[in-house]
Amino acid sequence: MFEDVKKIIVETLGCTEDNVTLDANLFDDLGADSLDAVELSLSIEESTGISIDQDAMVNIKTVADIMNYLEEHK
Repeated sequence: MFEDVKKIIVETLGCTEDNVTLDANLFDDLGADSLDAVELSLSIEESTGISIDQDAMVNIKTVADIMNYLEEHK
């Protein structure tokens, strides 16, 4: 699942694959802003079928946070 999420992050944020690690901060390291975060959550939902609550998205800061959320809600 990580590779799928990584691909979505690269496509949505326009960052390089090498920068997308579990420790990468979506905002500080990958250059996301609040609109990117919403677009990212929608793309991940579409790809995985797992709904990401917008209140939960506020607490998602790193790629690991995304992976943990998806693992907990699958």
